[in-house]
Amino acid sequence: MTGALLLAPVAGADLLTPESGGSPNADDIDTLYKFIFAVAIVVFVGVEGVLLYSVFKFKAKKGRVAAQIRGNTRLEIGWTVGAALILVVLAVITFVKLDAIRNPPDSSPDGLQLADTSRRLPPNGKALNICVNGQQYIWRYTYADNCKTGKNLGAPFSYEEMVVPVDTTVTLDIGAQDVAHSWWIPKLGGKFDAIPGYTNHTWFKVPGKFGTKPGGTVFFGQCAELCGRNHANMTARVRAVSVQEYQRWLSDREADIKSAEKQGAAQRKQLDSGNTTNP
Repeated sequence: MTGALLLAPVAGADLLTPESGGSPNADDIDTLYKFIFAVAIVVFVGVEGVLLYSVFKFKAKKGRVAAQIRGNTRLEIGWTVGAALILVVLAVITFVKLDAIRNPPDSSPDGLQLADTSRRLPPNGKALNICVNGQQYIWRYTYADNCKTGKNLGAPFSYEEMVVPVDTTVTLDIGAQDVAHSWWIPKLGGKFDAIPGYTNHTWFKVPGKFGTKPGGTVFFGQCAELCGRNHANMTARVRAVSVQEYQRWLSDREADIKSAEKQGAAQRKQLDSGNTTNP
């Protein structure tokens, strides 16, 4: 059973490092992880190598009396300074990369042309903002600048699959309405908790090459926080399409909402008239 799981394409993808390729922040996370992983391997091999060398070189032999070493100041200072330097280098590289991971860039010229939403990020304040709401056991995506309750009524929305245009900076406001969830599309960046009463923020920007084929490219993910008995069924998808295809999809969603609102209003009117004629 375990062998079958390891051989599965999804389970085997980027087995030792984070997935990447779908967004610049995911690429930076992957690069940083690989650098730290390489340093860790060098340190591990070095320490284990010295340990094994010492075990075989100075193993007990009949008639040999082990040297009684009280201390070695040079050696102790050396490994203390060496470890400190490694930590300093890792910290510096992490903080250099962290800015690009946390802060979204502007959309590309070929991306969706957006109005200034006066958001703090990205630099020009123009981003496609999507409200991500986790609920047992499904994700709801609302295409609105303001995600506060009651402020996004009438805005286009979708369930399970988020549709976005390529070459466009997408910012996410992530929350939950019942229990703690975690939104995670591995190829688009790190995981972010969805907590009731609190809004988390992240972003991604899918390169244009993923929107060239009809229907775009789908990135798969999963709720990464145990949220109940059907947690395993709480999957997530992001479909990256061309700007033109996204605009058509958005227009269709807006038309569907308007049609549903008209039908709902007609049904309410019919019910009200029925209640009036039947006291």
